[in-house]
Amino acid sequence: MSPTHTAQLMDGTGLARRIVEETTAKAAEIAQRTGVTPCLATVLVGDDPASVTYVRMKRARCAKAGIQSRHIGLPATTTTAELVDTLAALSHDPQVHGILLQHPVGPGIDERAAFEAIAPEKDVDGVTMHSFGATSFGLPGFESCTPGGIMRLLDEYGVELAGKHAVVVGRSPILGKPVGMLLLAQDATVTYCHSRTTDLQAIVREADIVVAAVGRPRLIHGQDVKPGAVVIDAGYNPGNVGDVDFDTARTRARLITPVPGGVGPMTIAVLLEQTVAAAARQLGMR
Repeated sequence: MSPTHTAQLMDGTGLARRIVEETTAKAAEIAQRTGVTPCLATVLVGDDPASVTYVRMKRARCAKAGIQSRHIGLPATTTTAELVDTLAALSHDPQVHGILLQHPVGPGIDERAAFEAIAPEKDVDGVTMHSFGATSFGLPGFESCTPGGIMRLLDEYGVELAGKHAVVVGRSPILGKPVGMLLLAQDATVTYCHSRTTDLQAIVREADIVVAAVGRPRLIHGQDVKPGAVVIDAGYNPGNVGDVDFDTARTRARLITPVPGGVGPMTIAVLLEQTVAAAARQLGMR
């Protein structure tokens, strides 16, 4: 790339807006045909300021999309068994169509046990082992929202994945691992990297598509981006900083997501879309 090259920005905000508009119309159709408003239950343990803000924002987005939200706030002293009971009760409640457990849930709780208490048909955040299995095997189910949003962005910008080398930096069960499975399903050749990867920079330099999802600010530097690569920054760190050094990476990449305004809006849009889809299925609509 020339010294004056600047990558095209992948506008997650605009695409998310269109998805939410379609979702709002679908929610209205469900309400009109069945008399039932799609409902998302949000569960928050403790009062972590960031988590409180995220939940409030998601509930506000629900309201704008015509989705009812039911919030359950639990004290920080909540045990794993108490949280599992709460999630199981919501799973059996026919008036609730989707369940979101805000994570992280705190050091005293077995997060995986809590996730597994969510019924697969209501796992609109795509956090259960059932959802991961469905993603991996290409079966019907709900995708983890951030990976699902990333794939929608790649499709929106016409990124060819078949035969391309995709490097995923991060291996979390709700971001790194499932996005790799989704890329593999589109015939990309996928390499997973993580905190113990030897010579990460050398592997990133070979990538046609880079997905940074490790939660370390500016871990990926521009000089390590292959000229013409597509860079997806799924990291969000204090100060609106991603996992990619945006200013240097955009001089070499062909496409790049900004932080904020790239992956973040897509995550919420997919959550709302999957909540409405869950309601439609549970109500017997096609």
